[in-house]
Amino acid sequence: LSNLSFIDICYSSTVAPKMLADFFQERKTISFLGCAAQFFFFVGMGLSECFLLSAMAYDRYVAISRPLLYTVIMSQGLCTRMVVGAYIGGFLSSLIQASSIFRLHFCGPNIINHFFCDLPPILALSCSGTFPSQLVNFLVVVAVGGRSFLILLLSYSYIVAAVLKISSGEGRRKAFNTCVSHLTVVTLLF
Repeated sequence: LSNLSFIDICYSSTVAPKMLADFFQERKTISFLGCAAQFFFFVGMGLSECFLLSAMAYDRYVAISRPLLYTVIMSQGLCTRMVVGAYIGGFLSSLIQASSIFRLHFCGPNIINHFFCDLPPILALSCSGTFPSQLVNFLVVVAVGGRSFLILLLSYSYIVAAVLKISSGEGRRKAFNTCVSHLTVVTLLF
């Protein structure tokens, strides 16, 4: 959960400084590199969150289905590798998306009337064909988001099956309480 909090702080920090600066300036522009950096970090944080939620779903699955082996399976090393892998996966995916967008040719007045460099306004500024870039971005989102959603679905179907095998009501309640914080975050994301 601390990594999710960190991601959410960084998520906000990619947009908030530019937004606050625009409140106090008459000329509300963002440079090409500033736009690219904002897009890269914003998307990187969002995709890292998807990977991290998948890792957390596996963690919850192990906690409920193998409680006696939890500390052996979910060692500190594995948890660290999963967190690092989530960030690497998120930012590599973001690099793919950003590089496909910012390789486009831009001409004319490159003005985005907003403090956030989102995909549709950036594509609207391009004077070259955007279909390959749109396809790459779509495939990355489907691959990362779809994969995360399937892992979450699979993990929680196993969790529900494991919880239903618990004979005591108190045991079932404790098992479901183990998942409440993660399910809350997943519900808010999807």
